[in-house]
Amino acid sequence: MGAAAAGAGAVSDSGGDVRSAADLAARVLEILAERGGTLAVAESLTGGLVAAELTEVPGASRTFRGSVTAYATDLKRDVLGVDGTLLEERGAVDPEVALQMAAGVRRALGAGWGAATTGVAGPDPQDGRPVGTVYVAVVGPEGAGKVAAPRLNGGRADIRKESVRSVLGLLLSELSGNGRAQDTEQNGGN
Repeated sequence: MGAAAAGAGAVSDSGGDVRSAADLAARVLEILAERGGTLAVAESLTGGLVAAELTEVPGASRTFRGSVTAYATDLKRDVLGVDGTLLEERGAVDPEVALQMAAGVRRALGAGWGAATTGVAGPDPQDGRPVGTVYVAVVGPEGAGKVAAPRLNGGRADIRKESVRSVLGLLLSELSGNGRAQDTEQNGGN
């Protein structure tokens, strides 16, 4: 499964306009509904905030299958199927973990698309990663995936909020065929 990383910045659609998480969620669900697609979400640091944003959209049940909040590392392994050796060697805050979470929730909940968040919201570092280290990932119907690494600052609430916007923005970009994330050395490696 290929991987890509992207820097932070304002999440925008093709027009360059900054969108709120609510706008991103509505557009994602609109595109999925038009295509008869479905979505499942795996969340760690966001603790259900992505699912909450999606379910705020009227009619979300047409496309949103559900979510798994896998806050604990063992749930990432046992429920989402993230490789245990990967978790032991790199910890839960890792781009490949994010991709495996997205693929795992897609399989577990029977969705066409899977999205995932993992990272460190603070106040303390985790797994040797500083506060603000976040990975968001999306895996599509063909099993191909993308991961982004937004560089987030601020307090815990700010990091979690921006993580929601980041994963919804990445998903919208992939659904729109605008995958602007740059390749990394991981591309094609797994």
